[in-house]
Amino acid sequence: MTLAWSRDTPLPVDDALPALCEALAVRSAAVLQAPPGAGKTTHVPLALLEEPWLRRQRIVMLEPRRLAARAAARRMASLLGEAVGETVGFRVRGETRVGRTTRIEVVTEGVLTRMLLADPALDGVGCVIFDEFHERSVPADLGLALALQAQELVRPELRLLVMSATLDGVAVAALLGDALIITSEGRSFPVEVRHLAPRAELPVDGAVAGVIRRALDADEGSILAFLPGAGEIARVAERLQSASLPASVAVHPLYGDLSPREQDAAVLPAPPGTRKIVLATSIAETSLTIDGVRVVVDSGLARVSRFSPRSGMARLETVRVSRASADQRCGRAGRTSPGVCYRVWSEQEDAALLERSTPEILMADLAPLALDLAVAGVVDPAELRWLDPPPAASLAQARELLVELEALDAARRITAHGRRMAALGTHPRLANLLIGGAARGMGATACALAALLEERDLFRRDALGRDADLRSRLHAVGSAAAARDPAVDRDRLRRIRDRSATWRSSLEIGDAPVDDEAAGALLCLAYPDRVAMRRDTAGHRYLLRSGVGARLDEVGSLADAPFLVVAETDGRRPEARIFLAAPVAPEEVERTFAAQVVREEVVEWQPGTGVVATRRRDRLGALVLRDAPVAQADAEAVARELLAAIRREDGIRLVWSAAAMRLRQRVLFLRSLDSSWPDWSEAGLHASMEEWLLPHLMGCRRRSEVEQLDLVTVLQSWLSFEQRRTLDRLAPAHVVVPTGSSIPVDYSDPASPVIAVRLQELFGQTETPRVGDGQVPLTLHLLSPAGRPVQVTRDLAGFWRSSYFEVRRELRGRYPKHEWPEDPLAASPTRRARRRGS
Repeated sequence: MTLAWSRDTPLPVDDALPALCEALAVRSAAVLQAPPGAGKTTHVPLALLEEPWLRRQRIVMLEPRRLAARAAARRMASLLGEAVGETVGFRVRGETRVGRTTRIEVVTEGVLTRMLLADPALDGVGCVIFDEFHERSVPADLGLALALQAQELVRPELRLLVMSATLDGVAVAALLGDALIITSEGRSFPVEVRHLAPRAELPVDGAVAGVIRRALDADEGSILAFLPGAGEIARVAERLQSASLPASVAVHPLYGDLSPREQDAAVLPAPPGTRKIVLATSIAETSLTIDGVRVVVDSGLARVSRFSPRSGMARLETVRVSRASADQRCGRAGRTSPGVCYRVWSEQEDAALLERSTPEILMADLAPLALDLAVAGVVDPAELRWLDPPPAASLAQARELLVELEALDAARRITAHGRRMAALGTHPRLANLLIGGAARGMGATACALAALLEERDLFRRDALGRDADLRSRLHAVGSAAAARDPAVDRDRLRRIRDRSATWRSSLEIGDAPVDDEAAGALLCLAYPDRVAMRRDTAGHRYLLRSGVGARLDEVGSLADAPFLVVAETDGRRPEARIFLAAPVAPEEVERTFAAQVVREEVVEWQPGTGVVATRRRDRLGALVLRDAPVAQADAEAVARELLAAIRREDGIRLVWSAAAMRLRQRVLFLRSLDSSWPDWSEAGLHASMEEWLLPHLMGCRRRSEVEQLDLVTVLQSWLSFEQRRTLDRLAPAHVVVPTGSSIPVDYSDPASPVIAVRLQELFGQTETPRVGDGQVPLTLHLLSPAGRPVQVTRDLAGFWRSSYFEVRRELRGRYPKHEWPEDPLAASPTRRARRRGS
């Protein structure tokens, strides 16, 4: 029977699966939205298995977490009455259970990425299912983008199915080419939600432990409590154990770092007549059904990794969950029977929850993504279809790191070394450490160190004498007595040793003693950007190669280390706190990064001494490895440093004499008539210093030498010989008046040049003197015999005809010994006084 497909009307679960199978038979993609409890993770792959359009091809289903992948494979195999590895198998990091007859492979995100990079066409795969896609991890986003590219370019028959309970189905359907959305109402039981806001002063572990004890008394069934991280889980477990729980109640932690055996113990149903309390991180939010759980206690918190392009580091932050996550957690209580969900926050806080969490691609370290894109030959991420494109700043910084690791070349294309790194399926930093350590003959130590870094820390949080020295952790990995040390987390130690053995097997490295003193040298291979140099004598403040500050709160065994390589910080500014680091010898830093050390001559103006100092420095990023004075320095570099200091007026200036200022004013006057003349205004000279001043600073080094420069000569040298002749002709420095006196011209106002001259020296002259090839009359400041101005005019003839007679009446009485003729045009010009009648 043909079913009506609808985006708006949810289908009963019995109709949803046939509708989905029918849709995928004729369409290349679909979106399935089904609430928690609908069983989509196991029922959908089994239903698709019988579809004829698959033609015995495999179904690959992506699960975000290893625990969920193993659990889903086991559940499907049990429904078929088979063992895992027959029709249904799984591939997760460190464990593979598939066989020749396997047709459904449940894989984790990293495995899917490796499959797509090794075989972009996914030969033999008929359908790829992205389960719990609402979690929006970077590998899931990349996997979908690469699968869409394969479908578009080489595999149009490849089917893609995206599934989630809380997904924004419309956005995903649009990305898939307007794919069909099938919504199932599912089968789930009612869950009563109760809000219990904790007291403000109560820590999260105390609040959750109190709610769990209350639920034990008030409700039936096992309890699943959600907490942000392993630390909170341990503290809640301790509080519960100290509260003398009944013998019939067992407490089980559940988080990603636990062994498969411990995770399985948490997931398995409680024995008859007993109850269990599962203290979990977000790992239990989706894809898992823990039989017997009827109560959920939700702290409302989660721990996420956020990457800062500014610091180049990621750090874990505790954040409030989104509404979608809260609903997923709540649904865990209604999988097999009616249940209760205690939310440890108020109803007012509930109303303020974000609808969905921020996609990981917008806040994560993108170095693994950048390497995968390079292996896939994707230079521009816009070549792929994304729900959220990777942020340009984060991706650029990731690529810079990969260039430092020599995984990419200068053109940002994959190198042979980069392909080897990608094949290891771990973070590029650790891949470079493993390959480089093996090449140096320290492979066993490199494997132990890489495994240790994957686990973050080996020592317990409450360990006495715990400092940041990574050598002590590495020593414990190789020590037979470490398992008996109360400071060591034995489960983590076991996982580290197992992972190290896996690496040695992959790289064909024999077993060998772990050399903890090699930690710093090897760590340089993983964290070349986090080499740090001590910046104070106390030994606790450091400067990283990237320019970021860092500090050791507990100096301990790292007290005398001039250089560190930092593996983990909190990423804060202005100084990050160092959590894990190892010392490295200065000569090892120079040997490891010899090709990246920049030798430069530093020319630096020192305003205090008034001298340009020159030094030779060997620099690795922001770290100055060597700094020594240089007697002979490049003259042009010194001159340019002086020029920069003059420009910014940093304790040095040019001394402008009156003659130099007059020369500037003459040129500015001509520029007002003809724009081809240079701009010698203050702004113009400031902008063109390289042209007129720099050549004359060659050979100078001191402030006194600059202040003694003859700026008249400096400026004249900027003019050609013809310009200097034209300057003297059109803007003469002096004009000669009838008495033969040479009178200086003031060009400070280019629109109105001025001469100041005694009135009597102009007797007999009718024409006003002019400059600028006769274009501009001079403004005449006519002076009394005492040199005081008595008249200002640009019309000398008009002055003689009119104003002169009023001036004459005033000055005759004041200066009786001077000649004051009635007809000034008939009188002879004079510089001297004359007696009457002489």
